[in-house]
Amino acid sequence: MEQILDAAEYLFSIHGYYGVTLKDVAQRVGVHHTLLNYYFTDKKKLFEAVFARRAGVTAQLRMEALDRYDAETNGRPTVEGALRAFLDTDLDLYSEGGENWKNYGALGAVMSNTTFGAEQMDLHFDPVVLRLIDLLKKALPDCPERDIFWGYHFVTGALMLTLARTGRIDRLSGGLCDSNDFGAIKDRMASFMAAGFLEICKARSGSGA
Repeated sequence: MEQILDAAEYLFSIHGYYGVTLKDVAQRVGVHHTLLNYYFTDKKKLFEAVFARRAGVTAQLRMEALDRYDAETNGRPTVEGALRAFLDTDLDLYSEGGENWKNYGALGAVMSNTTFGAEQMDLHFDPVVLRLIDLLKKALPDCPERDIFWGYHFVTGALMLTLARTGRIDRLSGGLCDSNDFGAIKDRMASFMAAGFLEICKARSGSGA
């Protein structure tokens, strides 16, 4: 079963949901496609199993990190601190979890731009995202709520592009940056995003825009 899920995860991360068949997965595993039909009635069920397998792990770890940070700061978080609890915990998984976790990150990046993928994101990640939003509201009590949600939207866009590991930043920078350097990403992303939150909230606070 793990081999099936690993193979499907890899193929979905490269080709997306619609570019993969059960036969493709079976061929990568080296079994007859009827074996996959025994475990999964259709491709949708297989994809849901692939997505759910790691979603619970990352959501739980981030929820624990956010709760712990909230407690450590006595309910007075900073924007960067909240973002680090949310982002750094996830980046550590992709950095330390091996190639299969990196494939899962790329899968999330691919599927986040589809309606079906967004439904899976809603199902598995809404509670932990709303926990982050709760901390950001505490850190930015005067910020219009819509700007906090827009800020999160921009954060998740940058995170998904990072997890896609397309290599574009490598080529664009002439090798100065490496798509696989999660340490460099972790050092910079939360600080960069925190500054963005502070700027849009400062600009719009009290304006009702």
